[in-house]
Amino acid sequence: MIIRWESEHDYVLVHVHQDMFGDWIFVRAWGQTGTAYGGIQHALAEDYTQAMTWVSDVDHIQRLRGFTKVLETSDDAPEARDAVRQLSLLDAH
Repeated sequence: MIIRWESEHDYVLVHVHQDMFGDWIFVRAWGQTGTAYGGIQHALAEDYTQAMTWVSDVDHIQRLRGFTKVLETSDDAPEARDAVRQLSLLDAH
């Protein structure tokens, strides 16, 4: 699952997926739209329920900050592949 929120100049992107060991990985990236400024954080969730709780928390916080959800998709959608490529670019810095 990939979810993206945006404000006028900033974005937050969350990617929740299982790794090859069956663990649930929660990735949160943030930055300024159109720039290389940003960060990325990886966390290992105890289970799917905990990962979804974290997603709900991020959604609540971003909406309070005036962000709008602009993307929510499964990992195999074309939009998801583009979003994961963006995460890879952030991870390289």
